[in-house]
Amino acid sequence: MNVIQGNGFIAEIIRSSKRKTSAIKIQKGKVFVIVPESLRFETIETLVAGKNRWIKSKLAIQNEVMATKPKAFISGENFSYLGKDHSLKIEAGLYPSIKLHQEELVISVREKSADNTKQIKQLLIKWFKQQAEVQLTEKTTCYAKIIGVKPSSITIKSFKARWGSCNITGGIQYNWKIIIAPEPIINYLVIHELCHILHHNHSSAFWKTVGHHCPDYRECGAWLKRHGTNLEI
Repeated sequence: MNVIQGNGFIAEIIRSSKRKTSAIKIQKGKVFVIVPESLRFETIETLVAGKNRWIKSKLAIQNEVMATKPKAFISGENFSYLGKDHSLKIEAGLYPSIKLHQEELVISVREKSADNTKQIKQLLIKWFKQQAEVQLTEKTTCYAKIIGVKPSSITIKSFKARWGSCNITGGIQYNWKIIIAPEPIINYLVIHELCHILHHNHSSAFWKTVGHHCPDYRECGAWLKRHGTNLEI
């Protein structure tokens, strides 16, 4: 496994053949556990659990800083996609466009020297919505087969105060901004909404079904409550 579901956060494991000791780093609101290549997963889990309070304290501090710093939409600025940071690169081109190239989000504008803030933001939002439609449709189709349900429709929308919904006929709607979050969180949301096709409530039976397909649903739900306000472009 490449990640650990912590208490209210997700820690990414980075294994290195050059390391003899373990270290935990908090960077830009994300948790990284750097460990020797052969270290057992259970040992890493114990390490993270023992540092739980420290990690959450550091995350809280960094999240406050990030939340108060508005985006400038300039080259070098980071934007999260599927929980991973991608650096923005602005270049001159014949027409406005955006593409993901390796670890960079490359945006072309006609006049690089002009104030393109509004246009760049619009291009980013359009791109993120398109990726959300592709990713969420694929994940919903995949998990629907596993759970044994069939949604009547899949819609990507903009919500102010929720991440998804499932109506009585099995139509599922998602907030496109969830695509900014790490994949385990996205998977949890997809499973959550699909399970509502079987249980149109939050009963113990519903949560039992969710837990069967997503054992770490409590941690994922807590992460979303804690970090959801930071999932912005």
